[in-house]
Amino acid sequence: MAKTPTAATPKTPAATTSAARNSTVTRSEAAADSSRAEAFAAAVGRLLRSERAKRGMTRRQLAEQSGTSERYLAQIEGGQGNPSVIVLKSIAEALDVPIIDLLPRPKGRAAALNRILDLVGRMPANELPAIADMIESRAAKDLAADRAQRIALVGLRGAGKSTLGRRLADELAFPFIELDGVIEEAYGARIGDLIEMAGLATFRRYEHACLERVIAEHAAAVIATAGGIVSSPETYALLLQRAHTVWIKARPEEHMRRVMEQGDFRPMAKNRQAMGDLVAILDARRADYARALAELDTSNDPVDESAVKLCAIVRRQLDGAAR
Repeated sequence: MAKTPTAATPKTPAATTSAARNSTVTRSEAAADSSRAEAFAAAVGRLLRSERAKRGMTRRQLAEQSGTSERYLAQIEGGQGNPSVIVLKSIAEALDVPIIDLLPRPKGRAAALNRILDLVGRMPANELPAIADMIESRAAKDLAADRAQRIALVGLRGAGKSTLGRRLADELAFPFIELDGVIEEAYGARIGDLIEMAGLATFRRYEHACLERVIAEHAAAVIATAGGIVSSPETYALLLQRAHTVWIKARPEEHMRRVMEQGDFRPMAKNRQAMGDLVAILDARRADYARALAELDTSNDPVDESAVKLCAIVRRQLDGAAR
């Protein structure tokens, strides 16, 4: 018996509009990314030409001393090359300049900031940690007012940020805000779709813009952030400056167990590799998470006990800021 053909389910106007909008956003973002890449390459070329001219070096001399072909140097100086970090390092050493001098600086930076960056770029590596501590200590003095009563929870997925964040918000009578939810509302799609269609860089731009909006609209709030927020230096710096931060942490096996309890069984597919990846991510982010004002280890603790501990930590932070 011949099967009766079934009609395709028509797309709703809303779905069609959303798909069209997302497609337009993807194309425009791709064009913008390409334009930014071209501008960056051109800026690198101008800086290289300038540094070479300052030293009165011919392109041939620089090519010989850096081990780079003269033709490739011409392409870089013309904004057509895409030098690797190793190539750029060799060129910088031949010119006797810090590699940062061959990279364009963001527009709008004050002259004083550029001066600081130039000075830091010339400091011995073993002195940089002390300089960073000094700058951070100086910057922390006047941040109490900027942070108001915003509490931000940072850490890997599965640490308990959402669960404990809601408990804390109820205890303080503050609104609870999941930053990923704000991003999804602003973009009109799930985080996974945003990253897949527009790329991670676009997601990070939305993340920064949405954090700025949350800060502007809420003097008091409990904010749960995504684990990768630390990978965007400017966004994480904004968070540290404008909120009292707590690193919610746990042992890697605890993270894995909790993620699976949330219904995500993907880690089980390659359990050993997944655990190794998780440990690597935690190791890479540990120093940044540790920049939070306080930390709470939730390993083996019942939720109620962790919630009590978090409340005590936050109240100490708020009380200290009020003095």
